[in-house]
Amino acid sequence: MENCRFCNIEKDRVIRETENTITLLSNPYLMQGHSLVIPKLHFERLYQLPSKIRHELIDETMNVQELLMQRLDIPGCDIRQNYRPFIPDDRLKVSHLHFHVIPRYFGDELYEKSMIHEKQVFTDLTPDLIKFLTGRLK
Repeated sequence: MENCRFCNIEKDRVIRETENTITLLSNPYLMQGHSLVIPKLHFERLYQLPSKIRHELIDETMNVQELLMQRLDIPGCDIRQNYRPFIPDDRLKVSHLHFHVIPRYFGDELYEKSMIHEKQVFTDLTPDLIKFLTGRLK
């Protein structure tokens, strides 16, 4: 797409490339080494990906996770993929499918600033909600 930042990638941040994917350092980033694994062709949703590209994208995401853990000597990574068409594109949001691979440490800055509050956000399922959701989703 003509106006898509990920369709017009600056090559200086690229760390890996396959036939159908490109991986670059995220700018801005949440943790040092935060990387984005992106299909070279423009897609917005996972279901739009042809099977070959989908498999390559997932495989490359796993490869990047292992690369970051080994080369940066980190104990873990978060892998995220967001689909939020209700938010306009800006510096932090690009409507081009991609996976975030984010290095993580126990008690890291990301946890201390935001994720520590996750426990307060989770809600227990009630029997009524289980019935409603399973009825809609089965």
